[in-house]
Amino acid sequence: MKIHVIGVPMDLGAGRRGVDMGPSALRIAGVTEKLRKLGHTIIDEGDIVINPPELQKVRNDKLRYLSEIVRASTILSVRVEKILESKGFPLIIGGDHSIAIGTIAGLSSHCRKNNKRLGVLWVDAHGDLNTDQTTPSGNIHGMPLAASMGVGALELTSVGGDFRKVDPRNVVLIAVRDLDEGERDHIRKLGVNIYTMEDIDKYGMAVVVGKALRKLNKVDVLHVSFDLDAVDPSVAPGVGTPVKGGLDYREAHLIMETICDHGRMSSLEIVEVNPILDHRNQSAEFATELIQSSFGKKIF
Repeated sequence: MKIHVIGVPMDLGAGRRGVDMGPSALRIAGVTEKLRKLGHTIIDEGDIVINPPELQKVRNDKLRYLSEIVRASTILSVRVEKILESKGFPLIIGGDHSIAIGTIAGLSSHCRKNNKRLGVLWVDAHGDLNTDQTTPSGNIHGMPLAASMGVGALELTSVGGDFRKVDPRNVVLIAVRDLDEGERDHIRKLGVNIYTMEDIDKYGMAVVVGKALRKLNKVDVLHVSFDLDAVDPSVAPGVGTPVKGGLDYREAHLIMETICDHGRMSSLEIVEVNPILDHRNQSAEFATELIQSSFGKKIF
């Protein structure tokens, strides 16, 4: 497989600093070299340049650093679309989860031009379904999935074009355990498929990920967006917004191994690695292992 790696050192969408160093941490963990050892061709396209918060002003407390996030997301959208058009595989490493606005916009633009249906598997402790009307913080990393489904501020929903990027019926959330009330309302109104940690506890990961992928069987382009905070902090302490009670080591790997066996993943992003909160790059090392599992690394 020809894998194009794009780093997006963004922390403007988050409530604390540090995830802008995520792409560097993943490269230090050897993500490109380890994928090459699995037999893939790797093209590292470097990082999108992000202007730091010290050089900007917050003009809207409900949409913090909006203009720079929109600018960077638009650049990312164009790059992702070009990679798909060249028959490549986009691997996006972040950075906070606001970058998914650009990733999904690029995927959606490709799908519109080629009459394809986009699906999104969203692995995350949070729903990321807030808007400027519901957000308790104003942090845009809590809004990318809503924006991608056409809900929220026009500046975000129109990145890559003024159209809904993904049908809510073709979105599945896994490992959710922390939702705001506004997000719950959006899930109900939009009909988004969701599997919480309670579902995983009751039925087991193999059953849940199997159900999730079956719900996405009719899509032509499958995007996987993995927020490392889906994993329990005991396994991955260096994440943007840690929440206790997450996926354990094997559950996280089983998701990625099952996706690999499914054979239909078209793009992948890994976000919210925060080296400032980490221990000796433990979380980036683990994220790199997850990426390897999604690209074919097996126990036997």
